[in-house]
Amino acid sequence: MSATKTGIKVIIVGAGFAGLTAAIECHRQGHDVEIYENFPELKTLGDIISFGANAGRIFHRWNNGEVVKRMKALCIDLSDYGFRIHKWDTGEVVYHQPPHQDKPDAPVLNGHRGELHEIVFHYAKDELGIPIHLGHRVEEYFEDESKAGIILKNGERVYADVVIGADGVRSKARERVLGYVDKPKSSGYAVWRAWFSNTDMIKDPRTREFCANGDTFNGWIGPDCHFLFSTLKGGKDCCWVLTHPDEHDIDESWSFPGKLEDVYKVLEGWDPVCKAIVEKTPSLVDWKLVYRDPLPTWVSRHARILLIGDAAHPFLPTSAQGATQAMEDGVTIAVCLKRAGKANVQAAVRVYQEIRYDRVRAVQKTGESTRDKWHKTDWDKVKADPKSIEFPREDWIHGHDAEKHAEKVFDEVFKKVTQPELFDNVRLLPVGPIAVTV
Repeated sequence: MSATKTGIKVIIVGAGFAGLTAAIECHRQGHDVEIYENFPELKTLGDIISFGANAGRIFHRWNNGEVVKRMKALCIDLSDYGFRIHKWDTGEVVYHQPPHQDKPDAPVLNGHRGELHEIVFHYAKDELGIPIHLGHRVEEYFEDESKAGIILKNGERVYADVVIGADGVRSKARERVLGYVDKPKSSGYAVWRAWFSNTDMIKDPRTREFCANGDTFNGWIGPDCHFLFSTLKGGKDCCWVLTHPDEHDIDESWSFPGKLEDVYKVLEGWDPVCKAIVEKTPSLVDWKLVYRDPLPTWVSRHARILLIGDAAHPFLPTSAQGATQAMEDGVTIAVCLKRAGKANVQAAVRVYQEIRYDRVRAVQKTGESTRDKWHKTDWDKVKADPKSIEFPREDWIHGHDAEKHAEKVFDEVFKKVTQPELFDNVRLLPVGPIAVTV
């Protein structure tokens, strides 16, 4: 799609899925966009990441479905397997959740974070020609009524009409928007995570079934813990995550090398298959799950700096929506800037916040509700109604089309932002900085 140029210059800080999506969508809508990223090179790190159908709908629009096709080839295929949920101690399958039926234009994608990120990165950089400046640390943000920008570590000032902070949970942009340092809180949980080849798995008769017949997805639900295990790429790659209670100080570190002996302690009394899987693991990470109450605002004083993705709203993994909601943010701001035009950039930024805020808060809560449903399972209830333990796939989340929604509601929200006097009892979200009460 060759969009009409808007003349709006956009700087994005951060080249994760949030920043890349925002850049691609800004390019689609005709804006002049560049990305600045602190990391000096692209690395295919991490383990499994999930994108709901509401993200698949966005990916599908890129290069007429070609990007999705590349991603799909690396993703788990559960069309014949579904999701099998086991009781933690006996190992019995208490519910076999049928596979999600993909729509061609809205696929669900689950695969290796680094591999999928690489596809999106190269699409943005090599095919669309979006400038991505790696190894550029942003030291400061600035703005006034007419412009915004960033100051790099080397002292260079880069100017734009709007700056998008897609710089993750440890966001520097967030400090600028809020006017204070907002530290994330521990959720009280951490996740042991691992990704490895099936070499040892397929040799062991206890675990061979997970690798010998294509992709699989199994979950064991236990007291205040859950263990999820997937095999991908036809059973060649293995991935497991174990969410467990944790009270370590996140100021110290969010990520530690995991120890198998600690995992074994948590799995005492569990289905022996779980340990049989874990003991094949060459290395693992213990990742602290941080959480944050919804920020009071995602928009700076002059409404030329805004937050998207984890910088604005970190998600618990049990929502399976963190990356997807970040993508919806990027789509929405790109549409708002196009519809508002260069003369109304500040209004566009405020409209973006108004469109996204309540939806994000509602989706965030699903991470808590799913975790609590699994960690506090009433097994008598599950026996009576096995479906009660399924992983939720709400239509209001997955059926959402961020681009169409932004286009549909833009005019009304724009009018509320720019002419609130025409409406009764309009309550608009604030812009920063926010006063802190001690």
